[in-house]
Amino acid sequence: MKSVIENRKTTLTANKPTLRSSKHSLWQRLTKGMLYAVLILLAIIQIFPLVWLLFFSLKNNQEVFNTPPLSFPTSPKWENYVKVWTEGNIGTYFFNSVWITVVAVVITVLLASFVTFAITRMKWKYKNFVLGLFMVGLMIPVHSTLIPLFSFFVKVNLMDNPLSIILTYIAFNLPLTIMILLGFYYALPREIEEAAIMDGCSIHRMFFKIILPMTAPVMATTAIINMIYNWNEFVFVNTFISSDKYKTLTVGIQNFIGQYSTDWGAIGATLMISILPILLAFFVLSNRIVEGITSGSVKG
Repeated sequence: MKSVIENRKTTLTANKPTLRSSKHSLWQRLTKGMLYAVLILLAIIQIFPLVWLLFFSLKNNQEVFNTPPLSFPTSPKWENYVKVWTEGNIGTYFFNSVWITVVAVVITVLLASFVTFAITRMKWKYKNFVLGLFMVGLMIPVHSTLIPLFSFFVKVNLMDNPLSIILTYIAFNLPLTIMILLGFYYALPREIEEAAIMDGCSIHRMFFKIILPMTAPVMATTAIINMIYNWNEFVFVNTFISSDKYKTLTVGIQNFIGQYSTDWGAIGATLMISILPILLAFFVLSNRIVEGITSGSVKG
C-alpha cells in the first residue's frame, strides 16, 4: 500500500513541470498572437495613407469630391501620371530632386565622418569645443535662419542657384549626422588602427580603407535620414529657387494649383511619384538602418 501511494506521489511530482511548461507555452503563444495582431493593425494604419493616395491619384476632380475617399475610381485615370510627366515638367523636377539630394547626402555623410573620426580617434586640444559647436546646431530652429540665409545668398550671388540649397542641407544635417556617428565610432576597437599603423598605413589610407567600410551600417542610417529630409524639404527651395529648371518636386506640385481651378488628380499623381524613391530606398536599406541604429548602442 505504501509503495502504491509513493508511486502516485512520484507521478504527480513528475507531471507538475509538464503542466507548468504547457501553461507557459500556451501563454507564450497567446502573447505572440496578440503582438502579431497589434503589428498587423499598425501596418494597416501605416499603409492606409498610401492606398488612399493611390486611389486619389487615379481620379478626376468630380470623383475626388463626390466619392468616398477609399473608393476605387470607376475608370482609373492613368493619364494623370502621363500628364504630370509631360505637361507638368515633373521629369525635370524629379531629376533635380534626385541629384540635389544625392550630392547633399554624400557630402554631408562624408564630412560628418571626417569630423567624427577627428573627434573620437585623434587627440587634439579643442576637439570637445568643436564638438560642442556642432551640437549647438541641433538647438537652432531651421527656419529661423531663413532671412539671414536669404540676405547672405543675395550678397554672394547664389540666389536661384542649386548650390544654395545644397549648402543649406549640408549645414543643417551635419549636427544630427555627427551625433548618430559618434556612438558607433566610440565603439570601434582601437587595436585595428594600431595594427594598421604598425603595418605602415597612413592616417588617410586607414580612414578610407578601414574605418569607412567598418562604418557602412551607420552611414546607411544617416544617409536615409538625410535623404528623407532633403527630398521632402519645401521652404528653402521655395525661397531660394525661382527658375523652373532648378525647382524640385515639392515645389513643382504648385504648378497644378491655379487661381480658379486645381487639378487634384495630377497633384495626387505627383505626390505618388515623389514618395516612391523614399519607399524604395527604405526597403533596400531597411536592414542596414536597423543595424546602424543598434550597432553603436552596445560597447564591447
